[in-house]
Amino acid sequence: MTDGTKQYAIDKTDQEWRAQLSPAEYQVLRKAGTERPYTGEYTDTKTVGVYKCRACDAELFRSETKFDSHCGWPSFFAPLAEERVEYIEDTALGMKRVEVRCANCGSHLGHVFEGEGYGTPTDLRYCINSISLTLAEA
Repeated sequence: MTDGTKQYAIDKTDQEWRAQLSPAEYQVLRKAGTERPYTGEYTDTKTVGVYKCRACDAELFRSETKFDSHCGWPSFFAPLAEERVEYIEDTALGMKRVEVRCANCGSHLGHVFEGEGYGTPTDLRYCINSISLTLAEA
């Protein structure tokens, strides 16, 4: 887990991020916001492809690892590769959670939860905001 002060391959100023992203994208990706449950475009998507970071286009998740968790956000049981994401301890809401960020640009993606009993190979649920992603169809 990192402390959130890492230097990233994609390093833009706040002004550059604001110019690139919509206000809603900026709020989630750069300010660690969360979209409302069941509102994201990829929540129920079954399309085969690769999910990329909306901010920098880094490949993060494959559709083969996406599963129906019925939590209101897209869920994956593993990233494309561990070095594609970084993990940061998040205690912002008075509980201990693990934030998931893009390792290429530092953008907030969502959180990862363990031990919830889903029948997946990893027993992990990467709960990711749709607005943090784009889908490149296979």
